[in-house]
Amino acid sequence: MRESEADVAVIGGGPAGLHAALVLACGGLNVVLLDESDTLGGQYYKRRSEQLTAAFGDFRPRGTELIDQVRDSGVDIRTGTLVWGAEDAGRTLFTSDVHTGALGRISTRATLAATGAYERALPFPGWTLPGVVTPGFALHLATMDRVPVGRRVVLAGTGPFLLPVACALLEVGARIEALVELNHPYRPGVSSIGGALRQPARLAEAARYLLTLARQGVRVEQGARVLAAHGDTQVTAVDIGQEDGSVRQLETDALCVGFGFRPSTELPRLLGCRTEPDPTGTEQLPVVDADGATSVDGLYVAGDCAGIAGVHAAGVRGQLAAHAILRRLAPERAPVRVAGLRRRARALDRFAELADRLYPLPNTADIPDATQVCRCEGVSAGEIRQAAATGWNDLHGTKAATRAGMGPCQGRECGHIVAALTGRSEGGPECFAARMPIRPLPMAATVEGQEVP
Repeated sequence: MRESEADVAVIGGGPAGLHAALVLACGGLNVVLLDESDTLGGQYYKRRSEQLTAAFGDFRPRGTELIDQVRDSGVDIRTGTLVWGAEDAGRTLFTSDVHTGALGRISTRATLAATGAYERALPFPGWTLPGVVTPGFALHLATMDRVPVGRRVVLAGTGPFLLPVACALLEVGARIEALVELNHPYRPGVSSIGGALRQPARLAEAARYLLTLARQGVRVEQGARVLAAHGDTQVTAVDIGQEDGSVRQLETDALCVGFGFRPSTELPRLLGCRTEPDPTGTEQLPVVDADGATSVDGLYVAGDCAGIAGVHAAGVRGQLAAHAILRRLAPERAPVRVAGLRRRARALDRFAELADRLYPLPNTADIPDATQVCRCEGVSAGEIRQAAATGWNDLHGTKAATRAGMGPCQGRECGHIVAALTGRSEGGPECFAARMPIRPLPMAATVEGQEVP
């Protein structure tokens, strides 16, 4: 087992982790940056291959510049490294090489979790058909590989993320059969207009996307949702429900459905951070102060792991957490004032609150019984309801009775749906307990005499 030490471990090489690692390294601390992916950047700053970059240009030049700055600052970068456990308030991290399975242990004086988020998928009949994907997957194919997810695409769900995905698909030659938005964010009420006007940069960004779509003849169909997908070995048609109760069917060869993002909070919860429900009422978020400090001494959280607020907020939150760690470990090198960063963080948090109001989540209690909820273990909504009705009326009891949440994802994909179907306690939303290993370990990690703590 490889053992090492660092002043600070930053877990996650996305916008929050990169900004934090740069501030910490420039402050003179010994920093190790860990990411499960083979490349830095996270989902937002990920980079194309050299061949596609030469042909089409750098996808996000700011990300490339930031990654180069982090490399030049002397940060110990360990990509392809899974952090699967921790103890001692995060001062001991357990890692595994994602390719070889080689185990490692890192001792730190402080830890920053910048583990990002997952796309939120909500089950519906036919959602497991080939050709039904998340918007993020479609965006990855379009931007990284210059490949459309299908020739005729239906985009559906809710959230501002659907707009750039639609534009990216058009750019690589896909035809958008429909862009179906569950809510009415693009004709908001009076109370929301004021909040939007206070975010001119974000408002202009949305306007650019909408203008691009309008020029291509794509209309955002508001107040509608996907009811079901049909097909045998591939999705071929989609039922779209309207607010008046009518249903129309569209032919398609790709369906992209997403409902925003869910914070990846397993590591902070594993270490016992105090949590509270997020504004949507569906997640448990680590309780943090203005600088990202949690209730666990020496453990900080930044980026979407602390609540979904977008890439700009992630960068600011990462810098604030890094400055707080510097004040803790090297006060003589910490900046005297960070008031400007805090003001920007508050403004970006207000934008996140506005997005929560404009894009509320649908009711998940009406999922048909036959719909598969836990894809790993093949558990349907009806089986979960039956378990809850016969006495397994909490999340973990239902998990034991049905195996929902026991597959490779350990409930990261289905846990919030299982909780909704079983009924939540009065204390707020539930989520599956975080346990080690918080991610599946390679088989190689359990052989050749390696000792797993």
